[in-house]
Amino acid sequence: KTANLRIFADKQGKMNLSLLDTGREALVVSQFTLYGDCKKGNRPAFVEALEPKEADELYQYYIEQLKSYAVPVKAGVFQAEMQVALINNGPVTIIMER
Repeated sequence: KTANLRIFADKQGKMNLSLLDTGREALVVSQFTLYGDCKKGNRPAFVEALEPKEADELYQYYIEQLKSYAVPVKAGVFQAEMQVALINNGPVTIIMER
């Protein structure tokens, strides 16, 4: 779904183009903290997060699926502390449930 998701602006400024349309590459970085639940207390709970082995398999599968659509992929190292620099273009956050 990610490769075809129309999240990039066309010439009219409308979100109408996908990774495949634009020829851009994907930066895939694992971030288990996205599954931190902060509904109770002051410390995130990670009980909904997958076990590391299963999470890594899912991470690698996602990378391979993007590559199968000929999307160029740069990937981080699973469970590694990384410093990632980027320019965030636009005020859009998209949450996709699996």
